[in-house]
Amino acid sequence: MTTPHSLTSELAHHIGRTIFDADGWIGFDVFMDQALYTPGLGYYAHGSAKFGALPYTEQNGVRAAGSDFVTSPEITPLFGWTLAQQVAQALQVTGTHDIWEFGAGSGALALQILQALQAQGAPLPRYTIVDISSSLRARQQTTLAPFSEQLRWVDALPDDLQGVVLGNEVLDAMPVKLLARVQGAWCERGVVLGASDPDGTPSFAWADRPTALRPPLAIDGPQDYVTEIHPQGESFVRTLGHKLSRGAMFLIDYGFPEAEYYHPQRHMGTVMCHQAHQVDDDPLARVGQKDITAHVNFTGVALAGNEVGLGVLGYCNQGRFLMNCGLLKHMEAADLPTRVMAQKLIMEHEMGELFKVIGFYKGEPWQALGFESGDKTHTL
Repeated sequence: MTTPHSLTSELAHHIGRTIFDADGWIGFDVFMDQALYTPGLGYYAHGSAKFGALPYTEQNGVRAAGSDFVTSPEITPLFGWTLAQQVAQALQVTGTHDIWEFGAGSGALALQILQALQAQGAPLPRYTIVDISSSLRARQQTTLAPFSEQLRWVDALPDDLQGVVLGNEVLDAMPVKLLARVQGAWCERGVVLGASDPDGTPSFAWADRPTALRPPLAIDGPQDYVTEIHPQGESFVRTLGHKLSRGAMFLIDYGFPEAEYYHPQRHMGTVMCHQAHQVDDDPLARVGQKDITAHVNFTGVALAGNEVGLGVLGYCNQGRFLMNCGLLKHMEAADLPTRVMAQKLIMEHEMGELFKVIGFYKGEPWQALGFESGDKTHTL
């Protein structure tokens, strides 16, 4: 039986060989990419459940059923049913008939959107999922079996993409570069080999190298400072913008506009890990067993879109977006437990403020339902 420890050991040896081949040092973005996406070994490439409401338990070294974190569609189906109102408007306004979802997780969001559109009596669009995880793809296929005729999975995008693009908690899982200002000098923070464990499994340690890279904003003050830059996430947005000839895109994630992201008081960066519904700040430990994420710089996302001809439909916190799309009406018709869970999506101390939504269009601008009030595009 494959255990979490054996997966960690094999992945650690794989990353160790990468470090050795790179003369003893790799950037954190390379480490994060391998920890999450190495085929068969990385966190998103093996078969653990990941998404869900219940944490894992472990008995005699064997992991029992459970999950590491919960996303909005797992909290309540009202998330997808509400987002579907924005999707329906976008499909109608842009005259397109396809939905493209990136990183579809358990498939819960796709199911909720298709159910909501079906309940409206609208013609069901073709729903395409782009997900590199074969284990998650299998889970999605099971979840979405009632809509199998509308669904397809692809590994590569067409040169001409039309439709509504969705990404819920996708950008935060894209590898980031770490920058550290130490005693006034900027370095790129990377990973080297540490001492091996008693069983020979490599361990990892931080190491800094001088770099010409800088955060997009100057950081006031003399204090030591650690932060991230997001070349891969911004490149992802540029790629979609190049390919999207007609349609809209909505990205939902936790993060800040640039001025907040690089505030002098945010001196420890935003990289964090999730395992069994616990959070820690050590991505170098238990590689492959836990998620590694970083908050999103939404200003960088907006600028990346603008560079390739995408216009910004709007930007606001998740709470305001969902209320604009009719969440409160859905809650009124729901039972008490469902209403209680839906409140987590909009309350400031839960997900309502930290999570943001940014919308893009290709073609002519239009007023998107989700940004009718509370739009904060001016803060980007």
